[in-house]
Amino acid sequence: MSIEAPTGDRRWRCAQCGNLTRFDVVRTVRSRDYLHFELSGESRVEEREVLEERIEQVRCRWCNAVDAVESVARPDSAESGTGA
Repeated sequence: MSIEAPTGDRRWRCAQCGNLTRFDVVRTVRSRDYLHFELSGESRVEEREVLEERIEQVRCRWCNAVDAVESVARPDSAESGTGA
């Protein structure tokens, strides 16, 4: 299954139960990180540049459906036909 990531104009919706807000996502991310190390050895990421991202699976948190999650137009987007 291949599904696009949500955008300003599109969101995910479970076609089985109607869920719009809760999903478990398995994804692969390739990134370039700038790490800041403290003298104690602890580190934190100060900058991250995502070079590549692939969504492998999206599962509905409400009904546990895997193949029912779809990308749909947001109601307030120009794509839905109701925007200004």
